[in-house]
Amino acid sequence: MSLSERLTGISWRDQTPVVTLAMGHGGTHWAFGTFYVLLPFIARQLGLSYAEAGLLVAIYHASGFTASIGSGALVDVVGRQVVFQIVALLLGAGGLLALGMTDEFLIIGAMIVFIGAGANLWHPAAIAYLSSRFPDNRGYTLSIHALGANVGDSLAPLMAGAALAWFTWQGAAMVNAVPVFVASLAVAAILLREKGTGRAPRDYGMSIGEYVTRVKGVIRDKAVLGLCIMAAFRTMTQNGLFVFLPLYLADVVGASPLALGFALSALQVGGLIAAPVAGTTSDRVGRRPVIVVALSASTALIAMLTFIDSETLFIAGVSVLGFAMFAMRPVIHSWLLDLTPPRLGGSATSLLFGAQAGLSTLTPAIGGLVADTWGLTSVFYFLAGTMLVANILVFLLPRRDSR
Repeated sequence: MSLSERLTGISWRDQTPVVTLAMGHGGTHWAFGTFYVLLPFIARQLGLSYAEAGLLVAIYHASGFTASIGSGALVDVVGRQVVFQIVALLLGAGGLLALGMTDEFLIIGAMIVFIGAGANLWHPAAIAYLSSRFPDNRGYTLSIHALGANVGDSLAPLMAGAALAWFTWQGAAMVNAVPVFVASLAVAAILLREKGTGRAPRDYGMSIGEYVTRVKGVIRDKAVLGLCIMAAFRTMTQNGLFVFLPLYLADVVGASPLALGFALSALQVGGLIAAPVAGTTSDRVGRRPVIVVALSASTALIAMLTFIDSETLFIAGVSVLGFAMFAMRPVIHSWLLDLTPPRLGGSATSLLFGAQAGLSTLTPAIGGLVADTWGLTSVFYFLAGTMLVANILVFLLPRRDSR
């Protein structure tokens, strides 16, 4: 047995499609990560109000939610997982490239629709592919897949910022489209080679009638629904931190811009380290124990951050929080696919991401109301509470899982 098989459960040869899909996942996050940095410059050039700039972000989330709901069914019925992954990346790359060719608000909004749709078309196809390709190593393979997202989220803003030092925002958009196109070519080459050698999962399609019959069972499955709701509360907390952590650091802790940047980077770095460790561990000891430990640690750490005055200790605490919080993401995905019947992985993934998107839209409004009424510190108690709800839901999940 090779060192790779002892550590991860799969051979060096099989690491290639896993890493390539992680690169593709990073590409979908890269596209929106770039737009996030370009937005202030777009708003300034076009003379947009904050509401209009916010509308562009809302368009991304709305298109992503719509694509997430519909794409799972499309992937399962058509069965062409490889094709959907390539199309998802081309939508993101093409949308970003076209974004750099216009300064019309409506066209910019249309290109953001493509970027959002591509990012969310990716998940059902890619997660279902990895689950079918590596059924005994879902935790590890999906953790590397999640790792790609963290890398894309971390590097895209840096690349976009550097490009803005040399180009206009249009030029920066076009430059940053190149890595996404490269990722699409890599995914196409590796996955088509997998199909050519017979190692890729077969493209099982099904009729609409068969699909409706089968998917009803998934929707009625209490374990699947409970897991999706639990994941949605976890994502509420995660997205709430992205919104309110910078505000807390600036307005309450009084952190410098550099320290604020380090804190947000530390949150992502914790995730980079955690995902492979948690995913591989869950393949060996089970999904539930890893989730319970990570949820409990996250709940405690969020509450503890409000008692830390030192910038250095606060950043260290955020890094540990990122380790615990992001450790759960690939394990939740793996657990979901453990519970889902074969050939319905796309729809189950769409159900999960739909639930997460639905509840996450509430976080900014509720958190803002809490902050205005009781102060920013109270928001962290609210976020610790949403994570505590996720803790409780884990213990209520039916023990039907095999791990």
